Amino acid sequence: MKIKTRFAPSPTGYLHVGGARTALYSWLFARNHGGEFVLRIEDTDLERSTPEAIEAIMDGMNWLSLEWDEGPYYQTKRFDRYNAVIDQMLEEGTAYKCYCSKERLEALREEQMAKGEKPRYDGRCRHSHEHHADDEPCVVRFANPQEGSVVLTIRSVVRSSSATRSWMI
Repeated sequence: MKIKTRFAPSPTGYLHVGGARTALYSWLFARNHGGEFVLRIEDTDLERSTPEAIEAIMDGMNWLSLEWDEGPYYQTKRFDRYNAVIDQMLEEGTAYKCYCSKERLEALREEQMAKGEKPRYDGRCRHSHEHHADDEPCVVRFANPQEGSVVLTIRSVVRSSSATRSWMI
C-alpha cells in the first residue's frame, strides 16, 4: 500500500506554527514511508480566503523546504468531483439528504443535553418520503448503522508504534 498524506490549510492568513507543525509531520511521514505529500487548499470560506494568504502559505512551506508531490488542489475547483461522489452515495444508500432546520437541530441538541444525553442527530430525515424541491437547502448525512456502534481506531506511528485512539461514531 502506498502512503499518501496531505496538508490542507485554510488560506485566511499566514502559515502559523501549528499549521507548519502539521505540514512537517505529514511531509515527514510520507517521506519516511516512500509515499507522496499532497497540498490541498481549503478555500471554501469565500469571505475570508485570499490569494495573498495562499501565496503566503506556499512561501512558508517553501521556506521550510516542504515540497509537495501533488497539488495544490483547490477545494472550490473540485465541486464537480464532490457532487459526483455525493450522487453515488445517495444512489447506493450510504448517505441521505437532511432538510432539518438549524432551529430544529438546536432544539434537539438542547433537549438531549437537558436529559444528560450526548447530542446526536435523531435520523428524522433518514427514511423520510416527504417531497422536497430540488433547490431546497439540505445537508447530506452518512447513513451510519442505526444499531450497535461504529468505532474508528487509529494506530499512531508518529507518537509511538503502539499508541492507539478510538472514537465512537
